Amino acid sequence: MNTTMGCPHFGVGDGFEPFDLTNPFPFYEKCRKESPIFYSEELGYYVVTRYEDIKNIFKDWKTFTSQNAQSPFKPIAPKAKKMMEERGLVGLSGLSGRIPPDHTRIRRIVSMAFNLARIKKLEPRIRELAKEMIGDFKNDGHAELVKQLTYDLPAYVIFMLLGVPKKDVKKVKSWAESRMLMTWGNLTEEEQLVHAENMVRYWNYCQELVKKRHEKYSDDLPGDLVKLQSEGHEITDHEIAAICYSQLFAGHETTTSLMGNGIRELLLHPQSWDAIKAHPELIPNAIEEVLRYSPSIVSWRRHSTAESEVGGVSIPKGSNLLLVMGSGNRDDENFPKGGNFDIERKNAKEHLSFGFGIHFCLGSPLAKLEFKVVLEELTQMIPDLKLKEDQEFKFAPNTSFRAPLALEVEW
Repeated sequence: MNTTMGCPHFGVGDGFEPFDLTNPFPFYEKCRKESPIFYSEELGYYVVTRYEDIKNIFKDWKTFTSQNAQSPFKPIAPKAKKMMEERGLVGLSGLSGRIPPDHTRIRRIVSMAFNLARIKKLEPRIRELAKEMIGDFKNDGHAELVKQLTYDLPAYVIFMLLGVPKKDVKKVKSWAESRMLMTWGNLTEEEQLVHAENMVRYWNYCQELVKKRHEKYSDDLPGDLVKLQSEGHEITDHEIAAICYSQLFAGHETTTSLMGNGIRELLLHPQSWDAIKAHPELIPNAIEEVLRYSPSIVSWRRHSTAESEVGGVSIPKGSNLLLVMGSGNRDDENFPKGGNFDIERKNAKEHLSFGFGIHFCLGSPLAKLEFKVVLEELTQMIPDLKLKEDQEFKFAPNTSFRAPLALEVEW
């Protein structure tokens, strides 16, 4: 490692490929040992790879604000930016990009509607969906699980929660993918225009959800938020639509990824698959270990509001930081033999995959419930499941969201 202008960094050929998440873990391990915090010239970010450093940054929301969490990594091209602005798509943030006092106010109100009781009420329908979808291919002897199970099921669930009709699932999923690529991807100017158009449609759809709840109450999340607003709670229509915009993306995209990563790891470690099959009570901790070992979101962002020091490295005021939870989750200092997949790991729950502190993910109980139900049904309905041999796993080119795009299995 050498230092230039106070920025620790590896030389050219260091192996850091921020938009390639095929298998970043060997590089992460190298970073933790040799340069746990380094500056990426390509991204313009300090990259933080150790568990304690990441956790401390998450805790200190005043010094390390989340206001850049949803900012595009690659600047939006003028044509795409103009089109989005002209059609009202500006200044959006659900919760992850907000800071107190707005974050505190909105999160408190959303928590009143998006609570454990509402989540628990969804379990029978989640189980019904899982049985139905697995049943559709159970007798085929083979399946592509992303296409036939994990892509749609979380969408159906979150869309139920938000009152989105089943017929709109494919459409909204495609818009959500555009949001992921526009924010965390590496698109050309021409590609940005296409995805910007989808994002505008996505935003208009969320605004319409709120408008319809004003016209007629519906027993769903936007309906409850509109009702709370009418009862005097301080939340605007724009903020409710922004929550829907965020949840319609985060509420299914990351759960799809959790399921894909989890099933893949369990089948790559067949002794673990056999263990949860024989002892379903191991499933909750197995899910925590999947979240630790192969998280849906491998990195998240912060912006420094003051000069500070992290892990012995000076961070200037105004710096951007990339917190690599996918690296911190395998840090041997916190997780002994962190590079091993162990579904009985005692402290698996200490992972940082849902964040930490005031921005800890509100939807984490729902994501874990969905995957728990899927694993319970899959291990019982198709106990002899295994990965199809010689398949190549591909991952979407972006900095943060990691999951196989396809998962071929047979039995």
